[in-house]
Amino acid sequence: MSLRVGIVGLPNVGKSTLFNALLKRQQALVANYPFATIEPNVGVVEVPDERLKVLSDISHSGRIVPATVEFVDIAGLVAGAATGAGLGNKFLTHIREVDVILQVMRDFEDSEIVKEGSVDPETDYGVVETELILKDLETVNKAIDSKDIKAKGSEKKKAVVDKLFAGLNEGKPAREILKDEVDLELARDLFLLTAKKEIRVYNVAETDPRLRGPMGDALYISAKVESELSSLDEADAKAYMAELGIKESGLDLLIKKAYSSLGLISFLTTGEMESRAWTIARGTKAPQAAGVIHTDFEKKFIKAKVCDYDKFVEAGGWKEAADKGRVRFEGKEYEMKDGDVVEFMIGG
Repeated sequence: MSLRVGIVGLPNVGKSTLFNALLKRQQALVANYPFATIEPNVGVVEVPDERLKVLSDISHSGRIVPATVEFVDIAGLVAGAATGAGLGNKFLTHIREVDVILQVMRDFEDSEIVKEGSVDPETDYGVVETELILKDLETVNKAIDSKDIKAKGSEKKKAVVDKLFAGLNEGKPAREILKDEVDLELARDLFLLTAKKEIRVYNVAETDPRLRGPMGDALYISAKVESELSSLDEADAKAYMAELGIKESGLDLLIKKAYSSLGLISFLTTGEMESRAWTIARGTKAPQAAGVIHTDFEKKFIKAKVCDYDKFVEAGGWKEAADKGRVRFEGKEYEMKDGDVVEFMIGG
């Protein structure tokens, strides 16, 4: 499962600085993960997970393979994009291809950086949201005129489309209109931009006190600080964060937020070859989790050998955990938990 996060915002709000910091994080991944195809506008960044190093030490693994997130740098949006202004439709098409929208808003003063249409964070947010709503309204209008909606037996779909038409015209995003799971499912094939999960990131000055603690659902990050941190080695980066009074880098917080926003978790595998994190949706059952490793594993699933991460580490490995009665065998109805250390039993 690949998670794609689209970075959006008005021009000159700090998107490129933030993305370049992500790209610097990526450089170490390029050598270690030759399977990753890196496009010019995509940065593949690992999900921070200290558990993998611990498992690797226990199993004497040859390599560590963390879960990853793809960040897509989408060109700056301007008012009127829904009708073709700026990069217009190209911009909006790129957003359609991501799972989560990360909107960056400028919340600092710098006379040397031209605002390029940016006024204040909330106004800027409103500009982007309005363009996305207008594009969704265009999509819904096409749906209203489609043969599928007019066909007999499509009353439920028509009711959802009508609800979207009314709500979008009131300036509401689809995520606020489609509260019901049934409605969400009926609207899924419309691929609405404002139905996507979103993360708001306020790009603040390096001295801003909001960097030093969580502030509700939004994230406060200094793109300038992240750019500086990404060029330092681990020891120097920790010393710099301590100097600033920051416990965790903004990019780490951002990556974790993106990973969790869709309800994703990791199960872990470990052995001499590698210790690895595998991404699944919360609630995924064992056979489907096995299928993430290899599609044949889901079809040939027999059972899963599972140990809680803490118990596995305390015991010191599979054999020791089994000797202490901490390993259990789970069947097809087992829902995977974050941090499950697993070996799948697969039939021939």
